[in-house]
Amino acid sequence: MRAVLFDIDETLLTERPLMMLFLPWVYERLSKKLGIPKELARERFLGEIFKRWETYEWHDWNFFFSLFDLELRYEELLERYPHKLHVFPDTVPVLEWLKEEGYRLGVVTSGPSYQRLKLRLAGLEGYFDAIVTRDDVGAIKPHPKIFLYALDLLDIEPSEAMMVGDSLTQDVYGAKEVGMLAVWINRKGDKGYNMADYEIHTLHELRKLLGGSL
Repeated sequence: MRAVLFDIDETLLTERPLMMLFLPWVYERLSKKLGIPKELARERFLGEIFKRWETYEWHDWNFFFSLFDLELRYEELLERYPHKLHVFPDTVPVLEWLKEEGYRLGVVTSGPSYQRLKLRLAGLEGYFDAIVTRDDVGAIKPHPKIFLYALDLLDIEPSEAMMVGDSLTQDVYGAKEVGMLAVWINRKGDKGYNMADYEIHTLHELRKLLGGSL
């Protein structure tokens, strides 16, 4: 292995604390705008999200804000509340170890360009040699071209790289389809269906994987 690529959300960090902050605002504004109870506003907003599960639009909060004509921008929320981005405690130590060991590091995310801002505010941007968002290629995982674009930036062949992510359908399936090693980080203890080449529960386990013979 010469390179390790990562997903962002629920792999390196979680934005859930930020979501728990702004979603009540969304429901309240939508309730007033539509003249409906807050609970119904919540159902309508979340309903639009759930019916677009893992589509191109699903990955962009600004799409849903615009869909309901709400004057919110996710970039502004990120910049106002960066402390609500929670970096998992295993992330920085493992990224530092990988850099020290000489691995090329990349990010492949189905999110829009504000994912770079998220990494910067979380103090992670500097660890990566390549960061690829859906906006760079006009596609989301598991489409091959988003992975291949990142590998091209790193000047790495698929067989020389591993992808680490929390999504079986996007990260694991997508990586395997282009010939990369697929590592599923299963922080929640979900059923894996034997799709991934390796399953880990913490990023620290990458040290053992990469220290052995893959």
